[in-house]
Amino acid sequence: MRDLGITVDHARIDLSATMRWKDAIVGRLRDGVAALLARGQVDVIRGTAEVIDAHTIRATSADGTHTLTTGSLIVATGSHPVELPGLPFGDGVLSSTDALALVAVPDRLVVVGAGYIGLELGTAMRKLGSEVAVIEKAPRILPLFPSALVRPVTRRVEQLGIAVHLGTVAVERGQGSIVIQRGDGGRQELAADAILVTVGRRPTVEGFGLERLELKLDGGAIAIDDQCRTSAPGVYAVGDATGEPMLAHRGIAQGQLAADVIAGKDRVWDHRAMPAVCFTDPEVFSVGTEPGAGGDPGDASRLVEGVAPFRANGRALTLGEGSGFIRVVADGRSGAVMCIQGVGKGVSELAAPASYAIEFGATLDDLEASIVPHPALGEALTDAVVNAIRRAAERRAEGA
Repeated sequence: MRDLGITVDHARIDLSATMRWKDAIVGRLRDGVAALLARGQVDVIRGTAEVIDAHTIRATSADGTHTLTTGSLIVATGSHPVELPGLPFGDGVLSSTDALALVAVPDRLVVVGAGYIGLELGTAMRKLGSEVAVIEKAPRILPLFPSALVRPVTRRVEQLGIAVHLGTVAVERGQGSIVIQRGDGGRQELAADAILVTVGRRPTVEGFGLERLELKLDGGAIAIDDQCRTSAPGVYAVGDATGEPMLAHRGIAQGQLAADVIAGKDRVWDHRAMPAVCFTDPEVFSVGTEPGAGGDPGDASRLVEGVAPFRANGRALTLGEGSGFIRVVADGRSGAVMCIQGVGKGVSELAAPASYAIEFGATLDDLEASIVPHPALGEALTDAVVNAIRRAAERRAEGA
């Protein structure tokens, strides 16, 4: 901030006050949902539920037990964090839910898992003053994102002083420490006042009688068709309970679809794009599918790409962002946009227009002809499109 002429002395944070601020925002959002339910004349029972059969639910609340009968049942039980055998949750071993309720910053935090949840929380804790170490079994952080998008995040992690141990697994907890094992078989002990385990989540399908329906499962998740129907007539499932990708916006869209189908509307799941966003520093997003990536057998030879670095974008430079970029992948013959990706400060806001473009079947020419505001990060998307158009023209000239 000194480059902006701003000097701050003796800055500190009261994490308990921050959590109260966070809880107040969550409370406002929760109250808004409650108001929508009331407006829609939805009866809400606060308690626990047990599935008796496909048309009967037993609900237990503070005012007693209720038996509910229904023609349609939607299972939206979400997911829960995965525990490691040697690191059960509790006594200083935190799940992501626990981390979001901390009222004090741990002096030394070890994060097990360098996926988006682990890095988002680990980076935040480092900025709050914690010494952070990250353990990841894969050879790089954010292993599910393309490596080019991850490089700026890797550099920032190094700048922040976060220690990253790749090709490493957590073995057990010691006294104020954690024991890790490297790929070469060697062991190392890391000091840890708290251990955050973020190695994934599992669909919540047990503990409430769902097994009575004998639903077909797919890798531990509830199997559904393109209308969110399960193998049991009249039973639907949405959200994390149906497996990957476990994203809130996917669950919301599935819930809307299931409600429409139950209401008699002719709808199916036919989305072309599912935005994936990692709220690290810098942020990362990816929308759409790139044929040939991740083992996809699509014809990658027809693809063209355009990349636009943020170092040429005025808005990005005012945000201190010079290492990120926007990447567009399209069919070189038809110009159909297939994938839009980006990394940089604030790029998560570009995931929405990227999703619109792909869902609406936009071409490179469509996006190039669109006017975007100046100065704005979105100009980099236009620049990437122009570069992709140029590359497509070059390939045509080459006879490709």
